Amino acid sequence: MDMPSGQVLPTRGQLERDLSQKVQALYRQQLNHKTGKVSCQIFDEKVAIVVENSITQPEKLLAEKGENELAEKVRSEIDEAIRQPLKDLLEDILGVKVLDLLSDAGLETDRTGIIAVLEQPPDVRLNGSKSTNHDNS
Repeated sequence: MDMPSGQVLPTRGQLERDLSQKVQALYRQQLNHKTGKVSCQIFDEKVAIVVENSITQPEKLLAEKGENELAEKVRSEIDEAIRQPLKDLLEDILGVKVLDLLSDAGLETDRTGIIAVLEQPPDVRLNGSKSTNHDNS
């Protein structure tokens, strides 16, 4: 992450909170859909994201009418449509290239799980210091 001189790196928790808020905003902007809680967890070069209440009203309506296959197809198309904006968002916030983005949604649970595989761990500040913790030692 390119930080201007004198600026302190964010902590892992700050990055996770920022990601959660921005992913929620992305769903609102791209899908006009207000999700529930978004949880993000950074694990070295991986990021796990869980989006609560992620299933849109049209998908729910199709599922309620017994059109599960069509609802799954719609979900798949939605996932594909927001894939690049989500990848761009992650790269922008974390300052690291996203190598792979895996996602799946449960119509029954109304949750979407996303795993991003990063080129390297993002630079983060250890609590109370200016050093990074991505040296894997």
